[in-house]
Amino acid sequence: MSPEENAGRTLDSGRTFEVLFDEGETPPIQHPALKRYGKLAFPAPPSHRPWIYSNFVQSLDGITSFLGPNFAGSDISQSIDDRWLMDVLRAHADALLTGAATLLDERNARGAESRGIVFQVVDPRVQDLRRELGRGKERNLIVTGRGNLSWRDLKLFDGDQVEPGIVTTEMGVKNLGELPAHVLLVVAGKGPKVDLRSALRQLRERYDIRYLLCEGGPTLFGALARADLVDEKFLTISPVEVGQQVPPEPVA
Repeated sequence: MSPEENAGRTLDSGRTFEVLFDEGETPPIQHPALKRYGKLAFPAPPSHRPWIYSNFVQSLDGITSFLGPNFAGSDISQSIDDRWLMDVLRAHADALLTGAATLLDERNARGAESRGIVFQVVDPRVQDLRRELGRGKERNLIVTGRGNLSWRDLKLFDGDQVEPGIVTTEMGVKNLGELPAHVLLVVAGKGPKVDLRSALRQLRERYDIRYLLCEGGPTLFGALARADLVDEKFLTISPVEVGQQVPPEPVA
């Protein structure tokens, strides 16, 4: 089923979506798109960076990816409920943050002719929620320390659906070449690794990004977590068992 078909069924689904644990704040508005979740809001962000939250889906046996061509969290859930929740969380974000590897993996999984995807809200009712929350145009920020990103081949950087941006280093800027004027650019660190604290400070101060949703893979999320920069995590448990074989321990 396509995301567009999912969007049409989301809020009318007879399935049960149960919130197991949440200490969320009282929403600033009442909106039908939030009815199934209940109380969902975010506290005031720190003064020097955005409030950063993440979203993961895992199987009952704790697997977050099938690996191979079916690596995305959506492949684990295959659920209109998870698609709806992803939209709701995106609706609250001033920007989405993901790594270049994730963006390229998504493109490669769709075949040689694909120009990749754009991470955005697809449910019309959740789009309306975003407008009511006062969020501006959706933003996709891609992190690449080395600048190894063929952005000209990716439709995200056309800029007609969301505002694209790149978070990189001085090394990365040289490798990326001249970017179009509509691409937001944050340079933090000399390279090859992005100085995340500096990048986040710039996102807050220069672009007023107060709420940032991390949809990155293990490299980006791990770097944020190790730097104690993840404020809140959302975890969806999908009613499937994957039974993926655990690789053996490496031999010393």
